[in-house]
Amino acid sequence: MDGSRFAAVLLAVLLLTAGCTTSAPGEVGGDGGAGSPADADLRGAQTAGSVTVTVTRVVDGDTLKVAYDNGTADTVRLLGVDTPEVHTETTPEEFAGVPETAAGRACLRRWGETASSHAKDRLAGEEVTLYFDAAEGRRGYYDRLLSYVVHDGSNVNYGLVTDGYARVYDSQFTARNAFYDAESTAQAEGTGLWECATASPPTGTATASPDGGSTDGRLRVVTVHADAEGNDNDNLDDEYVTLGSTAETGLDLSGWTVTDEAGKTYTFGDVTLTPGEQVTLHTGSGTDGDGDVYWGRGGAVWNNGGDTITVRDADGTVVAERSY
Repeated sequence: MDGSRFAAVLLAVLLLTAGCTTSAPGEVGGDGGAGSPADADLRGAQTAGSVTVTVTRVVDGDTLKVAYDNGTADTVRLLGVDTPEVHTETTPEEFAGVPETAAGRACLRRWGETASSHAKDRLAGEEVTLYFDAAEGRRGYYDRLLSYVVHDGSNVNYGLVTDGYARVYDSQFTARNAFYDAESTAQAEGTGLWECATASPPTGTATASPDGGSTDGRLRVVTVHADAEGNDNDNLDDEYVTLGSTAETGLDLSGWTVTDEAGKTYTFGDVTLTPGEQVTLHTGSGTDGDGDVYWGRGGAVWNNGGDTITVRDADGTVVAERSY
């Protein structure tokens, strides 16, 4: 083969190889089997490249939206873990020992919401490093990146398992033995979602208060205005619930959630109530302030024929609940 023909063949091979790469923008190449970086707690995982990104949105407990330094966006599915669903129906049979009952599903739904709140509090707006596993593809079935997420040197995936926010999602990732050990410990101790693994899962509800709400002593549901004037969907700001502080000191609602029976969830931002102060959550859109916050939804939330308002703190503990 003459020199010019050899050069042409070589160029074609290089172009073909480049076209087959599945690397993310800005990714650091790995050696396909080297040990993990010393400053990342990856529990013995063998890595094959990494990239630093910024978390732009937390979809749920195990899925993130991220941005690269060049501004492009991507979706990340945390490798090896599965938190209970919040956007679709939760399947108890996927979580060992959780009964296939309404109580089992409700318990898992509550922990799915808690896992989402936990991820938002920790990761939203933060810079993290994605590490890819040497035994797994870079992307999953839905073309999402599959990776370990490391924040401040800590393996977020592993932490979700140890703290009971997630089960281990079986695959061939190289750290799976450490993850399974952590899951076994969490199951044995009934940590987090594993409290649901009983014939009668805890409801997470508080004790009833005289006004028909229920409270643990910090907050109560004061008013439910489910039937807005006119068509509810055309007057969303007139659909609202009002919450009142019953705490003896200031009550920081950051990360607290308000949920209806269908699982639609509002998460409070930077809101603090003084003793006896109230805040009204409107379904529609507006500017937060002066005792009012706005959900920003495009349709009604609270059923006119009856619903249940559940308020949970940032740790997922039910603080107040009221049915009407």
